[in-house]
Formats: sequence, C-alpha cells, structure tokens
Amino acid sequence: MSIIWAVIAILVAIWLAGVILNIAGYLIHLILVIALAVLIFRFLQRKV
Repeated sequence: MSIIWAVIAILVAIWLAGVILNIAGYLIHLILVIALAVLIFRFLQRKV
C-alpha cells in the first residue's frame, strides 16, 4: 500500500468520524473532497 492510499484512508476515516460525531461542520466535507480529488488524480495517472 502506497503512502497516498494511506493518506486517503486517513482522510476518509476523519470524514466519517466527523459526520458521525458532527464535528467541524463543512470542514469535514472539504477533507472528503480533497481525498476524492487525490484519488481521481492518482487513478488518471495510472491510465496514462
């Protein structure tokens, strides 16, 4: 597992904790968007 996958997993875990515990409001959703953007970027890099 590469470091980028570990970062994505951590960001998603933080997002889930934030949604469940209602912490930080919209900041949690911003973290999820960043994690998804990184995931898509990495996926597109592999295709090229």
